[in-house]
Amino acid sequence: MLTLDRLTVAYDGTPAVVDASLELEDGHVLAVLGPSGSGKSTLLRAVAGLEPPVSGRICWDDEDLAGVPTHKRGFALMFQDGQLFAHLTVARNVGYALRLRRTPRAAERVEELLALVGLEGYAERLPATLSGGERQRVALARSLAVSPRLLLLDEPLSALDAGLRERLATDLREILQSAGTTALMVTHDQDEAYAVADRLAVMRGGRIVQQGEIGAVWRAPADPETALFLGYARVLEGAAAATLLRAAGLPVAPAVAVRRSALVVDADGPLRGRVVSGRATPELIRLVVDVEGIGELDAVARLGSHPAPGDGVRLGVDPGRLAETPAGH
Repeated sequence: MLTLDRLTVAYDGTPAVVDASLELEDGHVLAVLGPSGSGKSTLLRAVAGLEPPVSGRICWDDEDLAGVPTHKRGFALMFQDGQLFAHLTVARNVGYALRLRRTPRAAERVEELLALVGLEGYAERLPATLSGGERQRVALARSLAVSPRLLLLDEPLSALDAGLRERLATDLREILQSAGTTALMVTHDQDEAYAVADRLAVMRGGRIVQQGEIGAVWRAPADPETALFLGYARVLEGAAAATLLRAAGLPVAPAVAVRRSALVVDADGPLRGRVVSGRATPELIRLVVDVEGIGELDAVARLGSHPAPGDGVRLGVDPGRLAETPAGH
């Protein structure tokens, strides 16, 4: 198990990670999610042994890793660009560390890894002949070659286009599960974190502001700023929050985070409003509605319903798309 205990890391005296504590149990995948500059990549580099802590501890199975160099930690680090050797074939890229260690049956291990990442038959290809997603699969296979006790993933899919990133995120989750690999991933992409990991730590301003099982974090954001970063569209407080929660049949709370599709045009809905704007998508119509007693909120309507700006509408509320959160300060 990886344990960070009140870890602080600084650059030129300026803290980049502040008092960070977390645990990652064997066989789990933890995503550290945060915007650019939040400290997540610095945290990953400190775990890898590339940045020295100012204070706190990094432990593996209760063993303090202070003074243990990067190459002796038993960790593997995979970067967003894969960093493949352009002059080596796929097989030689994957087996590079195995050859350095003179590992017996290295060729068989390479075949197993290529099968694991779905690249059978690619052994003699050069990286330049591969797509971006295929290159990342090769990089992943190379990272898994020596069976690291922890895999560190630094924005592993950010260089890919959106469609490929979504598909490969699901594949990455299945590959890590099949290999039984413990992994720590940093990313700024919520969808990527949700697709790959089973636990989540949210960083902001160098601090871990919330952590836990992904579903639990999603259902109860630590504060309004975290809720908005996690993908909620708006956070309501006070009377507006109370009105929406009552309409959803939920207990009144100081604040509520609202997903973009929480309100649905419904002739029998408890809320009334007037359409401000609308935009059709392939699946539904996205609206902004000025809701009585609340103000402007996002809503959705079925294709073919054609609500237009200025139209009065009634709205139902999906309670599963709301999350109670503490009020802002």
